[in-house]
Amino acid sequence: MDLHKEVSAAKLTDDLVVDILSRLNYKSFCRCKCAYKAWSAYSSDPDYRQKLPKPTGLLYQGHNKSAISLVSLSQDDGEVGGILAYVPHYEHLEFLDCYNGLILCKYRSSYTSPGICRFVVCNPATREWRILPDTHPGTEDPCCVTILAFDPSWSPQFYIFNFHLEHVLGLILGTSKLEIFSSESSTWLEDDTLDRDINISGRTHLFVNGMLYVTVGDEVLVFEGLEAMSDGIPPYHQTISLPPEASYLSTFTNGCFGKSSGILHYALPHENGCSIVVWTLDDFGHHSWTWTEMCHLSMTDAFGKDEFVQYDVGGDGGEDNWFWNCDYRIVDLDLERGPVFLHDQKANKLLSYNISTGKLNKIQDVCMWHQYYVYIPCYSELPAQEPSVD
Repeated sequence: MDLHKEVSAAKLTDDLVVDILSRLNYKSFCRCKCAYKAWSAYSSDPDYRQKLPKPTGLLYQGHNKSAISLVSLSQDDGEVGGILAYVPHYEHLEFLDCYNGLILCKYRSSYTSPGICRFVVCNPATREWRILPDTHPGTEDPCCVTILAFDPSWSPQFYIFNFHLEHVLGLILGTSKLEIFSSESSTWLEDDTLDRDINISGRTHLFVNGMLYVTVGDEVLVFEGLEAMSDGIPPYHQTISLPPEASYLSTFTNGCFGKSSGILHYALPHENGCSIVVWTLDDFGHHSWTWTEMCHLSMTDAFGKDEFVQYDVGGDGGEDNWFWNCDYRIVDLDLERGPVFLHDQKANKLLSYNISTGKLNKIQDVCMWHQYYVYIPCYSELPAQEPSVD
């Protein structure tokens, strides 16, 4: 944008700029933010963000590894129709993760060796994909949790964390190995400093300000210093405890990370299920982490009932209140963009909860095995493209 146009844009009031941007589709809105970066702050402004274009939808893949599907939340989603169909051999892709517009898949077919694991990172908005160097899991049936870390506002590079889990007879005993991939160096780096007793049992994670947060039981595993990987140095990591009120429930259900204005949130149903409790994670210097209760989102008003929790008995002669079950689980939380997505586990429905109105809206019927990920298009190009899968 030339100087004359920048000066002209600077003369517009914020209200006028937001009114203009609100009339665009999401793709055009993203391009405007890139052209004039001062406008990108409107997305996190509580007075303006509700007026601006919203994310496209939610991605999921059936439990039988069928096609990756998009649940539309916008009428302007034609450009992502047939999502990932442009990737060679897309029918062999196993959907693993989605973050800030990039999608992580595992490529498995009858043509690949059982001793080789191949990952593919895709950007549906730009119709690009990148094949990562093969890894060698060391077993024909590895048990892994693989997550994607990408934040275009922090860096154009992306990172893959591949946690190999140690399991015996279906029980997860810890982490046997951690491999980390950096798109900048295009290499896998094995981190042998991770505590082998850490149990990465879920995919609840958030990447913000160059730091990755991953839930591990009643703690959060935090990685930072990822930019040093280009020099062959693994990221530094530490663990912090979840809020004390969350330690019991974290045994039975996954909470959800979110962020607003660069501040991390963690949400979990209350023990009685009548509300969702949202905490903020505050750093008072030198990583002196403190959780502060931010708000309660009323599920009693949203569902129109006040009974959500049931308990299973712990086997023959076991405790009556042994296993905690809630009628719903949190799929995604984003206080900046508005809705909280919920899975009604009794009715098997995907729902959106409006923070402003406290109302629930049904999105669609779901299968209980589906794992949903919010998809927000990203129109920046992938770094250093690789050849396609043969």
